[in-house]
Formats: sequence, C-alpha cells, structure tokens
Amino acid sequence: MSSNRRNFLRHLAIGSGALMTGIPSFASSVPSDEELKIALDQSKKSQRFNMSGYAAPKIDRVRIGFIGQGMRGPGAVQRMSYIDGVEIVAICDLLPERATKSNAIVTKMGRPAAREYSGANGWKEMIDKEKLDLVYITTPWALHTPMALYAMEHGCHAASEVPIALTLEDCWKLVETSERTKKHCMMLENCCYDFFELLTLNMARQGLFGEIVHAEGAYIHDLRDLNFSKKGYQNMWRLRENIAHNGSLYPTHGLGPIAQCMNINRGDKMDYLVSMSSNDFMMGEMAKAKAAEDPFFNEFVGKNYRGQMNTTTIKTAKGKTLMVQHDVTSPRPYSRIHLVSGTKGVASKWPDPERIAFGHDWISEAELKKLYDQYTPEIIRKIGEMAKKVGGHGGMDFMMDWRLIDCLRNGLPLDQDVYDGVAWSCIFPLSGKSIAKRSSSVDIPDFTRGAWKTNAPVELTLKGGGTTGVINVEKKGESKQLNVH
Repeated sequence: MSSNRRNFLRHLAIGSGALMTGIPSFASSVPSDEELKIALDQSKKSQRFNMSGYAAPKIDRVRIGFIGQGMRGPGAVQRMSYIDGVEIVAICDLLPERATKSNAIVTKMGRPAAREYSGANGWKEMIDKEKLDLVYITTPWALHTPMALYAMEHGCHAASEVPIALTLEDCWKLVETSERTKKHCMMLENCCYDFFELLTLNMARQGLFGEIVHAEGAYIHDLRDLNFSKKGYQNMWRLRENIAHNGSLYPTHGLGPIAQCMNINRGDKMDYLVSMSSNDFMMGEMAKAKAAEDPFFNEFVGKNYRGQMNTTTIKTAKGKTLMVQHDVTSPRPYSRIHLVSGTKGVASKWPDPERIAFGHDWISEAELKKLYDQYTPEIIRKIGEMAKKVGGHGGMDFMMDWRLIDCLRNGLPLDQDVYDGVAWSCIFPLSGKSIAKRSSSVDIPDFTRGAWKTNAPVELTLKGGGTTGVINVEKKGESKQLNVH
C-alpha cells in the first residue's frame, strides 16, 4: 500500500486527519485508481453538516491574519485596509522583510501596525498566538490546503487563493474539516466578481438565456516571462508546478463564473470529465535558451513540461456541458472565454468586446447598455465604482473582499462555500488522471454528498447585509467614510 493511500485511509477513518507540517513536495497530483475509488466512495456517505447556505455567527469586527506576502499578498492587505469593520492583526511571510513591507501599507492607511511573523512555521505561530476570525492565504498552491485546515482547526474562518487543493484527498479534508468545525472555507475566486460575469449570472438567473445548456471558460494567459523570472515566484515554485503536473493546472478562473451560472452544487453537479493536453512546444525550449545564457536555469532543462494547451470537457448530472481550457505559454491575448449558452440566448466576453445575442446577430451596444442598466446586480451598484478606484483586476478583487467581510459581519452565507472551492479545484488532479488514461472519462466526486439537489443558488442581492463602509479612496490614510449606497 502506498504512503499516500495509507494517509488517505487514516484520514477517512478518523474524520479530520493529521495536519501537514512543513512545505509539501511537488509530488504528482494524479490519483491512483484505488485513490480515485476511495474519493468517489466518500460521495456516498452521509453529509456531516451542510455548509452551503450556512450563516456563521456575526462578527462585528473581523480580525484578520494574512499568510504570504509575495505576488498576491500585499494587494490583499491594501484592499482590506480600505474596508470598515476590519482589524489587520497580523501579517506573515517566509521572508521577514516582506511582512515588514506589507505592514507599511497598513500604517500608511492610518491603521495600527500589525504584528509580524516569518519563517517556515511563522504562519502556525501566528494562528496559535493571535485571536483571529479570518486567515487570508496567498501562498504557493501546495500550501493552501494545510494552512486552511490549520486555520479551521484553530477556530478561524479560512479564505484561500486559487486553487484551494491539488489532490482529491485534500479536497475531502477541507470538506470534512469545514463541516465539523462549522468554519467557512472560501476559495478566493475573484473572477466570480467580474462585472460582466456578474451581469450574465443575474441574466441567467432571471431566465433571459433560457435553460443554460453549455458554458465555456478558460485561463489563457502568456506567463512565460513571469514563470521564468528569478524575481517572480519564490524559489521558482510556479515553474516547478508546470513540471510536476499535467492537465488543467489553473481551472478555477474560467470555471468558477460559469459553474455559478449553471448552478453547479446548487441544482446540478459535475458528473464526469474528459481531458486532453497537447505536447509542450515552448517551455522546454525556453528553458534551454535561458540556461545557455544563465546556468541558474540548468535544472529546468530536459524536464517534461505540462501540455501547452489543455482542453477539459465536463458533463453534468442533468446532461449539460462545460468546456475549460488552460494555456499559459502561447503568445495569445488574455482570455477567460466566459461563454454562457442557453435555449434563448448566449453571452460571451472574450475576444473583446463583451457581447450578447438572442438569435443570429449580436445585440447593439445601446441594447447591451440597457441590459447593464436593468440587470447589473446590487453589489455592483453599491460598491462597483469604489471597487474600480481601489483596484485589483479592475475592481473585482475588492468587491470579493468587501463581500466576504460584509457577509462575516452580518452573519450571511458566503457566495462561495467549501464545496465550490473543492469542486472547481478538483479539475486539476482529475484532468491529469484523464490524460494519463489516454483521455478516458473520469468521474467527479460529489463533495456535497447529494445536497446539490436542494442547495439554494448563490444570493445575488445584499439582503441582510450591505452595511459595511469603505474608507474614502480620495483621502487615503484617513478614516472618513465614503457613501457607497
């Protein structure tokens, strides 16, 4: 029996499992046949507690600890600094100077300095010592699950960057720990808060597209320079992930918004997938070219890089389909596709411009504006312009953070629960499994254990909330509130 399977079985036997310590290795995420069977068998068990629609007790002042101040962390600290009802208690990073640099953002905003933690186990020390309500995780992918688990086990809600898990075992650990502790475990899928994605979600909810039968999403983003940059990801971790795994390595940006449009986990579920990857045609060659100029890159020469273009197709329990693509190498314009197709109409965002049709022709720009005027969700009307000023991918990052805090402060269910996070993330290992089986179909676990049949769709109003203020963007560092009604 493999050590992975022994760990998986031990976890399933005792419920929550031992928490990981240290930094996880870059081992393959592809489950064995036996591990996949165990993961699928878990779907047949009774749900301990349904976290979908769960409203945790209100928290008037949300005490936050941040882990990871590399690529995404400083922006998260800055955005949260604008939100009322937030106390930035602690900031942690492997490197102490990065925690200090982010702390300067806090004090510049006129807030008290946060306590700083650093080192390989600084995040555990932070969670152990501080009385935190929320742990906000912006670390390398492999650390998301152990940090979220540790946070929940120590009485904190967890919010993690994407993907929230890399293995089926970790997906189930997150589900069972969230259910047992009744702590929220939210994957920070910011693309669910894009202005057009929210518009199409509301239109889909209102039936303008008829019954949604197919949707497409993607992460097509040329990251070659960033992945090979010595000043980019700590210890070149993201480049290493592109060597360690094959498949849809980053599925959630494209998948999350269309999954919400199709009410995945809330009226339908993903049933099985088929995945295919091309060969790598550029990463290996780029590693050779880099090594010829700089011996630092010698270790990346001769490696088997993940397929350049991955296409994964998903069938739902109700017979609908989704298509998700991943390509971070090709010299192409950025795209998440975001195509939502129903029996009455279709919406698509990429390639530009955003467009909607209810027949053979796209509607005019004036007609599109009317749809924006009529179907823009309440969160955008309340906080959208402020979000654009604060920033973060055009404002969607800030809307995500503001909504998270507003839900915690008002005791509302979160827009994304633990089942969403793991369902969208499990495409990572399952696509790899399909590719390894010559693109055979692979079943997708039901992490809701049947609750998808009755779970309510994501709430698109601010009912019961919308009370959280924002510091005036025009006067950074002052505590004056800006009217965002």
